[in-house]
Amino acid sequence: MSSNLTTISVLAVALYAAGAHAEDAAAPMFSFSGFGTLGLVHSSEDKADFTGSVLKPHGAGYSRNWSAEVDSRIAAQVTANLTPQLSAVLQVISEQNADNSYRPQVEWANVKYQFTPDFSVRVGRAVQPAFLLSETRKVAYTYPWVRPPMEVYHLLPVTANDGLDMSYRLHIGEWVNTLQAQVGRKNTELINNGGIAEARNSWGISNTTEYGPLTTRIAYQKSHVTVASMNSLFNAFRQFGPQGDLIADKYDPDAKAYTSLGIGASYEPGNWFVMGEWGGVNTHSFIGKRSAWYVSGGFRVGEFTPYVTYAQVRADNLSDPGLTVSALPPFLAGEATGLNTALNSILRTKIAQNTLTIGGRWDFNKNTALKLQFDHIRIGAGSTGALVNLQPGFQLGGKVNVFSATLDFVF
Repeated sequence: MSSNLTTISVLAVALYAAGAHAEDAAAPMFSFSGFGTLGLVHSSEDKADFTGSVLKPHGAGYSRNWSAEVDSRIAAQVTANLTPQLSAVLQVISEQNADNSYRPQVEWANVKYQFTPDFSVRVGRAVQPAFLLSETRKVAYTYPWVRPPMEVYHLLPVTANDGLDMSYRLHIGEWVNTLQAQVGRKNTELINNGGIAEARNSWGISNTTEYGPLTTRIAYQKSHVTVASMNSLFNAFRQFGPQGDLIADKYDPDAKAYTSLGIGASYEPGNWFVMGEWGGVNTHSFIGKRSAWYVSGGFRVGEFTPYVTYAQVRADNLSDPGLTVSALPPFLAGEATGLNTALNSILRTKIAQNTLTIGGRWDFNKNTALKLQFDHIRIGAGSTGALVNLQPGFQLGGKVNVFSATLDFVF
């Protein structure tokens, strides 16, 4: 909460200054824009929910046969240009939150100073540039699919960072290279009353190169993540001596390093496109070590853009033998068995799956697009995949078919 207040306070000062400057200059200094998605999703799995993010508690499948919660959102953005060098932006989004509310959340709130046409610094809440589509990740109108391939984009579900970032652009002939660095922190609310995931001492660096229709990006991020709600489970393991200590040290998310690396490229010469990304994370906790990739391509025929995508994500150990129950006295065996069961129920939620996607986009009106998409998901053995809200009778592994329809718009 304190970081949110600090970010908004900085922005409030900037907006006040912008208003004062506007009065002095007798010219409009503010611009307003927005975007949104209206969507419906159906899942063939009726013992769990398909969601657009692991930070959403409900979706299509068990909770609702057809769900509007998966992709629907509305957002507004105000930009204040104080001077030719100084600007401020506030972006607010309303979508399904971790607590199942639609309470508007501040996505961006920052002040930017453009020292030169190619060098700028921002302070406040800004985008976390981990992937090719980070800047427009929630603006579905800007990309061909219903949603970015979740196998890769679920590796780092947090989309913003509170702190400072710097950007420097270099022109070499027809090449444009942008180097971006950031430091900061971020709190993220988890689903099912899972508390808060705290990311501290966060920093990252990304490099984007553009040459005609070709865009490439490489990004590295590092944070120290704490999920305090998990402490009680791993403290209980520690009561079982050295073996329990080893298990807790391995999985307890207590200020553990969370590193991610992403590499991507897109090529759009005109009436067709091809793009792909690879990402990997190592969390040194129960979240584990994962790698993912996707490749996607499509072509444009007038207002229509059919496309196909294949994506895959792999995770490390989805189970652990835990405490050696046979070596314990009977009065401790029951508790140890319960702890082992709890640990493995967490480990199997690591996402391991592959998805074949086919779909199409119809730009039937200015700034508006209709999309239809079919996803065939094969969940890895021993994993729940990206599904949430698991119910009794749910089978690990298996296959899921998902149909999505969205209306995306910008204004």
